[in-house]
Amino acid sequence: MSRARTARRIAAGAAYGGGGLGLLGAAAVGLVLAEVQLAKRTVGTVQSDPPRADGRYGTEFAGSGADGAGGAEPLRLAMLGDSTAAGLGVHRARQTPAALLASGLAAVAERPVDLRNVALSGAMSDDLDRQVRLILDDAGFLPDISVIMIGANDVTRRMPPTQSVRLLSAAVRRLRGAGSEVVVGTCPDLGTIEPVYQPLRWVARRVSRQLAAAQTIGVIEHGGRTVSMGDLLGPEFAANPREMFGPDSYHPSAEGYATAVMAVLPTVCAALGLWPEADRLDTRRGEDMLPVAQAASAAAGQAGTEVTAARAPWALLKYRRRRQLPDPDPT
Repeated sequence: MSRARTARRIAAGAAYGGGGLGLLGAAAVGLVLAEVQLAKRTVGTVQSDPPRADGRYGTEFAGSGADGAGGAEPLRLAMLGDSTAAGLGVHRARQTPAALLASGLAAVAERPVDLRNVALSGAMSDDLDRQVRLILDDAGFLPDISVIMIGANDVTRRMPPTQSVRLLSAAVRRLRGAGSEVVVGTCPDLGTIEPVYQPLRWVARRVSRQLAAAQTIGVIEHGGRTVSMGDLLGPEFAANPREMFGPDSYHPSAEGYATAVMAVLPTVCAALGLWPEADRLDTRRGEDMLPVAQAASAAAGQAGTEVTAARAPWALLKYRRRRQLPDPDPT
């Protein structure tokens, strides 16, 4: 069955209440569980909690109003998701993906950015309801843009993919209903983890990409945008795994997080109308307008790819250029 067709089935099951549709045949489950146990013995651990990066970024723009007087109102950025969104594995707040996004957004917008990160290490999609409530219950912080990174733990802990997509879709719907733009970094390719061996590596890659494609369909249907995390921007990670992964060989290093954020930042800026010619297709780069399921499938196979809604049932498939991130300087 093609990835696009599988993604459509998962998304349909999520929308209409199905919960038992799986990504693997039953015959593969025993093999996967045996390989997982082997992988767990070789993957390291991270002992400390991720650093807190909440605060204001881009304070140098506080007095730069459009008319040269007064100050630009800060943008509000919320980060939700799992350990990748939280920044597990780095030691400094400025190295976390949330801080990198906030500083990059401030530089592009030339406005301060207030950041609140409610991501939780180990979280699955069933924690998104709690995280969304934390954000929306704070009347003083209604986000202009919300970024979600989720999915890896759903795969490793065998959450039914229809449930995973349903929970993510509900979070996107609530955030969009509150007036926030939403960008989702879809499930990363777990087949890139060094201590994971064949045949689990092939299975992990397959199920990760299937979930990512289904997540994309659910997010697009509720007005969000997605960026494929894939193998966390594969060429760099494949060429330099010991630099791009942290000490546990599972979570990204500081350099790995920066590489991933460089792919997400252009979509965040486009969602806020800050990117020039944001949604114009560049056919020379292979960008296209495709049915949503086909766009989702293509994006899942190529990390760094954005999918955003066009005229239903079509979506835009974008390969945005990455830009160098400024050095974060929170106050």
